[in-house]
Amino acid sequence: MAHSYLLEIGLEEIPAHVVTPSIQQLAQKVAKFLKENRLSYDSIEQFSTPRRLAIRINGLGDRQPDIEEDAKGPARKIAQDADGNWTKAAIGFTKGQGLTVDDITFKTIKGTEYVYVHKLIQGKTTQEILPGIKDVVESLNFPTMMKWANYDFKFVRPIRWLVSILDDEVLPFQILDIKAGRQSQGHRFLGKAVDLANPSEYEEKLQAEFVIVDAEKRKALIREQIQAIAQEENWEVTPNADLLEEVNNLVEWPTAFSGKFDPKYLAIPEEVLITSMRDHQRFFFVRNQDGKLLPNFISVRNGNKEHLENVIRGNEKVLTARLEDAAFFYDEDQKNSIDYYVDRLKKVSFHDKIGTMAEKMTRVGSIAQVIAKMLGLDAETAEDLQRAAAIYKFDLVTGMVGEFPELQGVMGEKYALLKGEKPAVAQAIREHYMPNSAEGELPESTVGAVLALADKFDNIFSFFSAGMIPSGSNDPYALRRHAYGIVRILAQRDWSLDLNKFEEAVKQALADDQTSFGVDVDKNFAEVVEFFNDRIKQYLDHQSVSYDIEDAVLAGSQHNVTTIIAAAEVLTNAKAADSFKDEIEALTRVQRIATKNTTAGDLAVDPQLFNNETEGKLFDLITKIEAMNDSDMAAFFKELTSLTPAITEYFDATMVMDKDAKIKANRLNMMSRLANLVLRVGDLTKVMVK
Repeated sequence: MAHSYLLEIGLEEIPAHVVTPSIQQLAQKVAKFLKENRLSYDSIEQFSTPRRLAIRINGLGDRQPDIEEDAKGPARKIAQDADGNWTKAAIGFTKGQGLTVDDITFKTIKGTEYVYVHKLIQGKTTQEILPGIKDVVESLNFPTMMKWANYDFKFVRPIRWLVSILDDEVLPFQILDIKAGRQSQGHRFLGKAVDLANPSEYEEKLQAEFVIVDAEKRKALIREQIQAIAQEENWEVTPNADLLEEVNNLVEWPTAFSGKFDPKYLAIPEEVLITSMRDHQRFFFVRNQDGKLLPNFISVRNGNKEHLENVIRGNEKVLTARLEDAAFFYDEDQKNSIDYYVDRLKKVSFHDKIGTMAEKMTRVGSIAQVIAKMLGLDAETAEDLQRAAAIYKFDLVTGMVGEFPELQGVMGEKYALLKGEKPAVAQAIREHYMPNSAEGELPESTVGAVLALADKFDNIFSFFSAGMIPSGSNDPYALRRHAYGIVRILAQRDWSLDLNKFEEAVKQALADDQTSFGVDVDKNFAEVVEFFNDRIKQYLDHQSVSYDIEDAVLAGSQHNVTTIIAAAEVLTNAKAADSFKDEIEALTRVQRIATKNTTAGDLAVDPQLFNNETEGKLFDLITKIEAMNDSDMAAFFKELTSLTPAITEYFDATMVMDKDAKIKANRLNMMSRLANLVLRVGDLTKVMVK
């Protein structure tokens, strides 16, 4: 017989951002619990609201299956004495298995006899096992946890009720002073307590008490209500996915409504209006059919339509107060020059161990010019970059950004344009924050991309210089995101930037302490390189590059991010070719022999010491490839793999480890030079071939 089980954890209101990951965690842990206890089931349904986390297990089996197994004990010589009597070891073993020495048999394994017993473990019933789900509940983890009353137990919010029903029977367990039963609670204001006869009526009974427990159904209803209002008003509304998720986790009985604000506030940049509505009030903004922002909004209440007019007026009043503040700051900020705000940055700390924001901008300006020179930017672009770097953080001390921190960069662009800055400069001010998430949008402009690189490099050099290096999951300054952003920008634009050469150039540019302000880019630079290698690996993972190719290219001699990525792409594409195995084996044979070379420094090869034609032929080919530029990695690797026949002929005709020391050294030098060429692609010994 298939059974159904309902577990509901009733709580005080959970923070919206915690609801979805919490119910997912509960479902995963319940699935693990069932698997560990060998209970079969068909499916686990998830239900969640701000006040409850619930799962329903469908198609539960009656009991665990019985287990028959042979348990191995001590060797016979230990289990019996010289007279054949059972020793304490044998008696203790059988007792531990719930059996007696009469149940012992012997099996020979590799010439030695061992004690064995055959036992039957009868499966427990579902009713016996499921109360252990209490441990699952108590094991849940949350970003923030709290204690209540005099208890030491911690949970996301205080537990107020528990429902535990198997078919039509309560399956009892207790957490603190809360005993699991069959009574759930309806909507806090609209509903009442409800007794559940069985798990199947959970959704229907709760809906009668103004609770839609299925989060996806609730979200779909919110979306339908929003679109119904938009259609009625002839508005265009595209609900933000994150906001929709948040609103969904704030309500149990959603009712969407629309409100308005004074059109005079439309004079404020729409980013400010959208931030005020979306991020601060959790409103959905609306546009007309031409895409113009309208002085209206849509919101969702946790309740029905009764007294909705009061709710609308209250929301309008709160939004108007916030927009009035925004209008004030917008007007006040424009009364001062950009230079005024830049000067104020001298008193704003970037970090107490690193210096001020003004000092950071000075460093970034120098780093940006290093990048511009290495990339060969034209004079106009370099000039725009220099201006952008000199002012790009000015909006941090404006009133608007003080009130709306989410708008840093955005308001910098707006104010820069109002003050007559070039569009390229203004755009770069906004784009230097990009990407603001792991896979976020990248800068569109060249000036913005270079400024973003310079700012992120300065963050990494500064914090590593101060010894604040991320470890484990600890990364308070988001340096991993900054480094990954650098990798993504370089990869997208195919910009060549050798980290070693770049570090040397930056060190020279910041040689004057009035420019570096105490930041030593040399300090912990080895850790910086390793840090970037981890981010390159992250990028390659995202491109579905196999782990062996990742290891190979990162173990090579390249320090150029885009070249490493290109090498991974070339090897990935080449791996499908029938000739790949022979080519890799030829090149890795060279690599392995080259490791025997103890020569340091000069790898001179004397053709006068060649004893056969294959040596001269291979050396000529090596010399030709040494003159090649590896910026076209596909062409470079093709030339390397074209050596396969010459390498095979060479080894067929040549003994590298010759008895003559000079000949041996000469041949090892040639192998080392070829191995160095291979390392420009990667350490191919790490590539797996079939």
